[in-house]
Amino acid sequence: MPQTTTKTAPNALSAQQLKAQVDLSHLNIETTADLEGSSGFLGQPRAKNSLEFGIAMRGSGYNLYVMGESGTGRQSLVSKYVKELAETQSSPSEWAYINNFENPREPMTLELPASRGEELLKAINTFIEDLMDTFPAAFENPTYQRKRTAIDRTFNQKYDAAMAVVERFANQHDIAVVSDGNTVMLLPVIEGKALDETEFAQLPEDLRGEFQRRISEIEEYLNEQLLELPTWKRNSSEQLRQLNTETVQQAIKPLLKELEVKYQSQLSVLRYLRAVKNHLPEMILELYADEMGLEVRSDQERKQALQTYLRPNLLTQHEINTGAPVVYEMLPTYQNLFGRIEYSTQQGTPVTNYQLIRPGSLLRANGGYLILDAEKLLIEPFAWDALKLALKTKQLKMESPFLDVSLMHSITLSPQSIPLNVKIILLGSRDIYYQLQEWDPEFNELFRVPVDFDNFIPRNQDTVDNLILRIKAYGEDKGLRPLTRAALARLIEYSLREAEHQSRLSAQVIKVFKVFAEADFLCRHDETKFIDQNHIERALDAAEYRNSRIADQILSEIQEGTVLIDTEGDRVGCVNGLTVMEIGESRFGSPARITATVHVGAKGVVDIEREVELGQAIHSKGVMILSGFLGHEFGRRFPLTLSAHIAMEQSYGHIDGDSATVAEYCALLSAIAQVPVHQGFAVTGSMNQLGEVQAVGGVNEKIEGFFKLCEQRGLTGRQGVIIPADNAKHLMLKQAVIEAVNDGRFHIHAVRHVYDVLSLLTGMTPGGMDAKGLFGNDTLNGKAQAELKQLFEHYQDSDEDD
Repeated sequence: MPQTTTKTAPNALSAQQLKAQVDLSHLNIETTADLEGSSGFLGQPRAKNSLEFGIAMRGSGYNLYVMGESGTGRQSLVSKYVKELAETQSSPSEWAYINNFENPREPMTLELPASRGEELLKAINTFIEDLMDTFPAAFENPTYQRKRTAIDRTFNQKYDAAMAVVERFANQHDIAVVSDGNTVMLLPVIEGKALDETEFAQLPEDLRGEFQRRISEIEEYLNEQLLELPTWKRNSSEQLRQLNTETVQQAIKPLLKELEVKYQSQLSVLRYLRAVKNHLPEMILELYADEMGLEVRSDQERKQALQTYLRPNLLTQHEINTGAPVVYEMLPTYQNLFGRIEYSTQQGTPVTNYQLIRPGSLLRANGGYLILDAEKLLIEPFAWDALKLALKTKQLKMESPFLDVSLMHSITLSPQSIPLNVKIILLGSRDIYYQLQEWDPEFNELFRVPVDFDNFIPRNQDTVDNLILRIKAYGEDKGLRPLTRAALARLIEYSLREAEHQSRLSAQVIKVFKVFAEADFLCRHDETKFIDQNHIERALDAAEYRNSRIADQILSEIQEGTVLIDTEGDRVGCVNGLTVMEIGESRFGSPARITATVHVGAKGVVDIEREVELGQAIHSKGVMILSGFLGHEFGRRFPLTLSAHIAMEQSYGHIDGDSATVAEYCALLSAIAQVPVHQGFAVTGSMNQLGEVQAVGGVNEKIEGFFKLCEQRGLTGRQGVIIPADNAKHLMLKQAVIEAVNDGRFHIHAVRHVYDVLSLLTGMTPGGMDAKGLFGNDTLNGKAQAELKQLFEHYQDSDEDD
């Protein structure tokens, strides 16, 4: 059997190893005001390469999904890059909706070159003003009045001639024909006098009957003479309509001719003007011709009607030299993306027309780039499916998928589709990206380019200088005061701390900007010209104080003895573990007592947290790993027959993570060997089945949490924290901890094996296994082996007694 060698003594870290040193002497500046240049992409070479490819790649489906943690500057970096690129591109067409004169419910699109839409609107407004000046003056022209009089005279002559024949026939039968407007009355005549109804009633009955017979005969004769009256009237009206139409056409011909000449190179506008030419006379006649309107309209009402009828509804505008549009839609609802059709109320009824169509961000970004938040987009009803359909068909169809009860009986519109040519850039988390890949087969077809932002940036001179330029640009954009070189160095240290690595900067630059802004507030309060290091320190301290209520409360409970944590003395089966809590913006470390008990039995190592369903999967895995290592070390010569219970004391919530595995093993071995553990140390680290200590997260907060407790109780010089050696590069500790370590009042040990931890905690050598599988009697493992053998023998004896 191979012999297990004793691990080397753990190493105590020096004060210099507890924080990366930031040297900005190469800048040769006093403040950021002395810096020149602008920042580009801050690290992220993979994301930059993917972004460049996705933007440059043309063709269907090459839309982009930008993923990474929030606060990394994804949106600002992508927007800046895309805007710079878009400025070099040509401006896209402008789009408008125009009246479909033949079917107003289906407005038609009008495509215009960049910057020409506003020009067309002004031209149409001038055209409407000219129409107002032309009409009704055109109908008051002497030529028009003469022709109209001739038409009326022709009709009247035919009517008068027919009535003259009827009057002669009636006079021969002593009947008078009296015309009253459009009414013709037949009255009996006696002795040259026409009788009224009263006089007629006084006549003898036989005479009345004779006159009634004559009147009936004359009525029949009247009907025969006026039989063609409707034809005369119809011909007269037709001639008048033709006269009015010709008059309008002649009047508007020079006005339209001027527009046609102006837009002779734009076929879409010429088609629109041709439609106006064909349908405008009807509108003019409705507004101005005497016989067409029974109600009198004011000039303002007529002008409003013409504008509603003729003016294009310009939806997008682009200056000719501004490049392609870049739109960031903050709230991607269906209406905000695709636009909406508004309604007005007339006499209580909702009505609409093409002038009430409003564009969405898809149309405003057409010919350019649209940036959307993936999570917000996916929770909006209809938005995701409608966007996919628009991208596949390359058509923007403006319609409402919602059933509005108030509009059920109103007239709606079905506008013509607009050709869509837009590059979509989705911003979202990695979780959403992988879920869409798995659950939506269309996603991979439409979003083929992932742009993956790392959570950290390698620390080198280029990235540090680029970060400084971004800090400077942010300050200038927000009007903040310049930073001194020392303040810049402190901000770089803060970024390293947020990245939890001495050689990596945090990609979440928004956190650095936040500290910068709060330091500027303090600087202005002090009425100093520049932001110095002390302003950064005070800003960080103030932010920590605002968010540390829970941390201080826990520390207070430990101090009062409500939560039991020892920082001095020795105890068997009791080890101080370290936890990290994250509540909102508050992230802090806190010690937690881990205890183990051992007795005769065969249950093995029992995780109390798991038994009561408070221990989560990873924590339970850690307990099983330490059980495996225990068996690997001591279960070769005889079966491990024991019952042991491990618990994290005074913990009443769910526990997850394996960072307490090393501490739990140390508590267990202490309980088995009955060797006390020094309580001045706290331990963090996970382990594998070979006893090797593995790195964990939150190491800075864990160390500082235990240090704060020890500091309040009084540093003795025998207190410290044991961490995995692989976590040494993650240390970016506060100055108070570094000074205490430098003075020998606090210690931080970096270890690679659990035996290194046991050596520090117990003061005993764990010892190595010899060729027979035995440990030395005077070693920690030897004591543990002896106790385990004794437990096995007691268990065997109890079985024999049974």
